[in-house]
Amino acid sequence: MAKPVPRHRRSLFNLLGPGLVTGGADDDPSGIATYSQAGAQTGFGLLWTVFLTTPFMAAIQIISARIGAVTGRGIVANARTIYPRPVVLALVALLCGANIINIAADLAAMGEALRMLVGGPPHVYAAVFGLFCLVLEVFISYRRYAPYLKCLTLVLFAYVAAAFSVDVPWREVLAATVLPHFSPHADYWFLVVAILGTTISPYLFFWQASEEVEENNLKHLRSFSRSPQRAKVRLNDISIDTCIGMAFSNAVAFFIIVTTAATLHAGGVTDIQTASQAAEALRPIAGPFTFFVFAAGIIGTGLIAVPVLGGSAAYAVADAFGWRNSLELNVLEARGFYLILGGATALGILLAFSGIDPIRLLLWSAVINGIAAAPIMGMMMGLVTSRRVLGDYTVKTWLAWAGWGATLLMAFTVVGLIASLFLD
Repeated sequence: MAKPVPRHRRSLFNLLGPGLVTGGADDDPSGIATYSQAGAQTGFGLLWTVFLTTPFMAAIQIISARIGAVTGRGIVANARTIYPRPVVLALVALLCGANIINIAADLAAMGEALRMLVGGPPHVYAAVFGLFCLVLEVFISYRRYAPYLKCLTLVLFAYVAAAFSVDVPWREVLAATVLPHFSPHADYWFLVVAILGTTISPYLFFWQASEEVEENNLKHLRSFSRSPQRAKVRLNDISIDTCIGMAFSNAVAFFIIVTTAATLHAGGVTDIQTASQAAEALRPIAGPFTFFVFAAGIIGTGLIAVPVLGGSAAYAVADAFGWRNSLELNVLEARGFYLILGGATALGILLAFSGIDPIRLLLWSAVINGIAAAPIMGMMMGLVTSRRVLGDYTVKTWLAWAGWGATLLMAFTVVGLIASLFLD
């Protein structure tokens, strides 16, 4: 007779959900491109950013998750109660614009990756990937769709395998990770902002908060005030899920930078603009296995990120206008929500086909996210410290300090970028 699965294992697997998926979506093809460029251009010089951002990333995602879990509403729906409507709409518009560019760039990278692996027309592949993601998200209920996204996060281990398939000076890696190196040049700060912008991205805040609402509805958790003990357990589970997801996400980013620094930068290849270029450049330097792992990983991560990008835009817009929104609802029950979801994905597909080069805009998209992140995070901190919004579950002590620290970190890097532009 088979042995029963230990309870602690079942519990750990079951509590992994929105936090893990959000972390996986963070390492999308645009993120891979940014990390690859950092490794190729600066070697191990920017590894410290990954180490530094991990606790701040975890804190701000726990905060976004708490907003959704405690209130049963998304970030924008809560923001409408205490912030001026024009401010909220402006931030939602900025989010949607950055997300559409990201979708286009991710789909283009996925199409190009499949072309490198099997040949054929990359634009057609990009359109097929986009439609595939959209169909799954629209026609499969949240309770069935969420486990699919969770399982897809396993593809990220490909980038860990890639790092251990090449020769890496690990002592040098360790030193660069814990001892930051700064430069006054604009290119350096541009990359720092891009890394922080793709690591601590606004779309991740909106997605996780909304998915915690979905989880509440799925588990019939209507009110935290009626069961403080149950609320404590729920918030603890959210923290564990989110910390694991963010640590996993940043570990993958770390290994992407290590791989490209040890191969491309060491081999004199310093100009990498896309994830596909990174994979192609790795073939002659690191061998076919590393090339295959990088290319296949682009497709896998894109299948997580494209739905998250479209979904976060749809949740934000629907909340801004008070529309019903849930992946558990069908199209007729949430027309506006699915219209935005389909529209964002469709625009991403059209951009991938158009004369506009979405790949060239990829790094700028990360920088836009970095610039937008600070005011959005400030807005979230206002929500999560407001008793009017969270009642007895406002954040205190270390989480509040870490949240404000993450906000100031994003603001500081943007100021550093602007200052470096004037100094160069």
